[in-house]
Amino acid sequence: MLERVKKLIEEVNSFNSTNVDEIETFRIKFLGSKGLLKELFAEFKNVPNEQKKEFGQTINTLKKLAEDKVSSLKETIENSKEEKGIYGDLTRPSELIDLGSRHPISIVKNKIIDVFNRIGFTISEGPEIEDDWHNFTALNLPEYHPARDMQDTFFINENLDTLLRTHTSSVQVRHMENNQPPIRTISPGRVFRNEDISARAHCIFHQVEGLYIDTDVSFADLKQTLLYFTKEMFGKSKIRLRPSYFPFTEPSAEVDIYWGLETETDYKITKGTGWLEIMGCGMVDPNVLKNCNIDPEKYSGYAFGMGIERIAMLLYQIPDIRMFYENDVRFLKQFKSVI
Repeated sequence: MLERVKKLIEEVNSFNSTNVDEIETFRIKFLGSKGLLKELFAEFKNVPNEQKKEFGQTINTLKKLAEDKVSSLKETIENSKEEKGIYGDLTRPSELIDLGSRHPISIVKNKIIDVFNRIGFTISEGPEIEDDWHNFTALNLPEYHPARDMQDTFFINENLDTLLRTHTSSVQVRHMENNQPPIRTISPGRVFRNEDISARAHCIFHQVEGLYIDTDVSFADLKQTLLYFTKEMFGKSKIRLRPSYFPFTEPSAEVDIYWGLETETDYKITKGTGWLEIMGCGMVDPNVLKNCNIDPEKYSGYAFGMGIERIAMLLYQIPDIRMFYENDVRFLKQFKSVI
């Protein structure tokens, strides 16, 4: 009896097939309700006591080998079918690729850059980790100047002289230090301020700041540049400049565009006035020019700056600035059709 079981083990080990029917016949022969294993277990009672242990172990080995063989052969057939389904018909249409989209901040930043590129502005960039000189002092904000409180700062050392930049004006300082007029540049980039996060404010946001330095630059030149920008960016041809204060420009102004009052949303975002503030600007303070080794007696210039998130919220009617940073795919997919 034991020899018969060993021969059946050899038969199982040597069996191989890719035919489903043959594999099923093999399974029934060994593992079916009337198969050989059922018969062998029934014969177990007739085996002499001294052979029961070895006989039982051998039957169990046969059973496991038969089960593994059937499972292995079926799995091979299934894998073969799957590969054929994927790679068999090379003439079939390919699956559509789920294309991504640019982030709305990138879209708006590129639009702003394109508008100013068309009138001769180049792009300048600088480090996000700045020193006190480039971020504050060179911009007419010496130590203990009260205007420093206008910008809550992330300092990253105990001496409070290294920080995450609070504006991209620091890039303009670096550019003026390394270039002589005429200078016409914009500085897009990420900035950081220690502010509470809400629907209208965030501790991380993006700016584009512009700078033009040359002989005989006037406030009228600034106004014409801003009017050109608002026409190209928003399709709006009416702006106003309100007196304001920035430490690095004098005189300074806030720029508003007339958005209109055509819809309920217009009333809401303009608070019923029709006017929307979009940026700050002004004539570069002579002290800033001196700090950058530019002669204020010979040269003058203007500067302006705007928040990219604010422009994007206006263009796409986005109600909450936090949506830009949540990486919600449902939000981002809305910009697939926008270049």
